[in-house]
Amino acid sequence: MIIIGERINGMFKDIGKAIREHDPKPLQEWAAKQKEGGAHYLDVNTGPNSEDQSVDLPWMVNVLKECTDLPLAIDTTDYDAMEAALIAYGKPGAIINSIGCEQEKIDRVFPMAAKYQADVVCLCINKVGIPKSAEDRVAMAMEFVANAEAYGLQPDNLYIDPIILPVNVAQEHGVEALETIRQIKMISNPPPKTTVGLSNISQKSPHRPLINRTFAIMAMTAGLDSAICDANDDNLVDAIATARLILNQDIYCDSYAKVFRQR
Repeated sequence: MIIIGERINGMFKDIGKAIREHDPKPLQEWAAKQKEGGAHYLDVNTGPNSEDQSVDLPWMVNVLKECTDLPLAIDTTDYDAMEAALIAYGKPGAIINSIGCEQEKIDRVFPMAAKYQADVVCLCINKVGIPKSAEDRVAMAMEFVANAEAYGLQPDNLYIDPIILPVNVAQEHGVEALETIRQIKMISNPPPKTTVGLSNISQKSPHRPLINRTFAIMAMTAGLDSAICDANDDNLVDAIATARLILNQDIYCDSYAKVFRQR
């Protein structure tokens, strides 16, 4: 279970201010905190207020390259800024976050992923919107896989995101997302990876950490490989570590939660 730390995002006031002022300290502090909490990747997002993502996003990448060895999930739909950030990153192993299931976006991003040896988060959404049924989501996943092979990518270079909506307004979507994750594991060999933006499930609901934690464990039993989430929610990270143990994905030891964070 790969934890992609969500906190280096310009939507948070401290990070937004740091981006405007090109102050590296908040980014450095959150990189260290999230690694200590258990993050395996760091999501990097300028947020909506960047005046020029082609400048700000590579700056963020360079700051983080200097202070952490964690790989980055570069988060933007401005694909010129994405490419500038991948050039700044300068090595394989980044994650491109993200594209929808639209051919013009696939044609722009998949060659870039192959060129820079990056993985891609692929959202089960198109111009029509987010499908309700698992079947329609899986059809989009299959479209991504077919295109990946055409562009020289492997299915497991993809992180398929079924898209989860807030449970307080779209309760029926949760079970469809879980079924999507199950079925995605059967569409190719090797299968694509799966991911979710975990905090979406609990937006504007009470007891948000409990909802996030419960959905994460349910999704892991369906085959979830990763989540963009709060790496500093200790209860969440402990629950994920424990679920890996019960699912026989890690060898038991008394300090398994600590080992999970260190790994």
